[in-house]
Amino acid sequence: MKATHNPPTAVLVTPADLLRFAALYLLRHGWTQGDYYTVVFDALTPRACVSGAIGMAAYGTATELPFFTDRPECSDYRAAVWALIDFLDLNSSTDLFGWNDDPRRTLTGVINALNFAADRWDRLHHQKGGNR
Repeated sequence: MKATHNPPTAVLVTPADLLRFAALYLLRHGWTQGDYYTVVFDALTPRACVSGAIGMAAYGTATELPFFTDRPECSDYRAAVWALIDFLDLNSSTDLFGWNDDPRRTLTGVINALNFAADRWDRLHHQKGGNR
């Protein structure tokens, strides 16, 4: 790279990216039901519900109410949540909490849903490597 070369400073993060990051977060740090996060000893990487994991992917930290936080990344977070809601054929973020908290739900099922939703988003929004 030449000294005069200015690398791009902004990176486009898609909903699919955040969904995959959330799946990886859950795989590494664990999943919970009934709350966004299970904070033990002020953990930096608490177990998270599906919505909390998308929040960790978008914000890089636990936030009290990820859907309503006043941060620039909120639109990215919401887009990823809506992509998952659409994939699961739910009606609202409240329905997503019910989906996450279903006693029959498993970590594997949540991770698979996140990855399948990401794949679906990519299929719908990319053509030959570029955004439509």
